[in-house]
Amino acid sequence: MSRIGLTPIDVPDDVSVSFDAENVVSVRGPKGELTQALPHLITFARDNGRLQASRPNDDHRTRALHGLARQLVANMIVGVTQGYEKRLEIQGTGYRAQLQGNTLDLQLGFTHPQRRRAPDGIEFEVPDPTHIVIRGIDKQAVGQAAAEIRAIRPADPYKGHGLRYQGEVVRRKPGKTAATTVA
Repeated sequence: MSRIGLTPIDVPDDVSVSFDAENVVSVRGPKGELTQALPHLITFARDNGRLQASRPNDDHRTRALHGLARQLVANMIVGVTQGYEKRLEIQGTGYRAQLQGNTLDLQLGFTHPQRRRAPDGIEFEVPDPTHIVIRGIDKQAVGQAAAEIRAIRPADPYKGHGLRYQGEVVRRKPGKTAATTVA
């Protein structure tokens, strides 16, 4: 039984949720609007400002989609009310970031700066040269943008240089040791 799928979703007063005949949900709130196609087997019912997801049977696939559909709608509601953000840290001598308009310029030890444009619905912020903040209302888009930026130069396990999520722990490996000769 899906514990996540059975949990009701609280819908704030300033958020409107609508479902169409093809099971596409639209959520509109103070920060914007999101739409998402949901699995056809899962239905939603309203009850006193809450949404409840339900499934028609207990097949394995239906049970898996039950929790997924519920969480997608819940993430959309959080996105249009509060938004999402990911923070990246840059470590390394001479490694830095700067923002020019909506383009992020990264100096990460390559011969040329790495430039990344902000996708639609995503905004970058560089509070200081070693930190990047990625914000948006779509949880998946924010996570994807952060992952693509981090993939440019992931943290090196030997010296720790590169990009990492804020609070991410990079396990350091020992370097080479001098070979000892056996007499």
